[in-house]
Amino acid sequence: METLQKTTNGVDLNRLHATIKAIGENPAIADFKFRASNKWVDGANNVSSIKGFYGACQEDTSRDVNLVLEADEPDVLLGTNNGPNPTETLLHALAACITTTLVYHAAAKGIQLKRVASTYEGDLDLHGFLALDLNVDPGYKVIRITFDIEGEKKLSDRQKQRLLDVGRQFSPVHSMVSKAVPMEVLLK
Repeated sequence: METLQKTTNGVDLNRLHATIKAIGENPAIADFKFRASNKWVDGANNVSSIKGFYGACQEDTSRDVNLVLEADEPDVLLGTNNGPNPTETLLHALAACITTTLVYHAAAKGIQLKRVASTYEGDLDLHGFLALDLNVDPGYKVIRITFDIEGEKKLSDRQKQRLLDVGRQFSPVHSMVSKAVPMEVLLK
């Protein structure tokens, strides 16, 4: 029997439902280990490389090349602007993850989206980073997120809020940013 391929919001629903079913039958499929390596270039400039990862009970080798992310600082923070700074990259990761989560869950519910746009703004005090005031946390004090969501059919404010709530609730990056994630920092 042939199954018709159906996509909603660019998401292959047959593959999505097959993945959900496979995880239900073998929960170990859901265990993933993502990796990145980083090398300092000069000043604030450094480059991360991402290629393989472990997932679906096996090492994934589907990427033929390393994915490269460059980080730097703007001139005012003594950098050379070769890439976004790490705090900006965090905003990108948060934006991408909440958006992807929202889109996947909307697709699973049969909600056709026309547009999903968002803005992210974080407040940071350099007193913490520069160790000028040990009472100031070096991280973001707050991150403000604003979404604009349009469906193919008119969505009520309540429907949009539900999508946003699901995007936030099930986003791995939102979870990591909004709670303390244990970290092990080792010296080789």
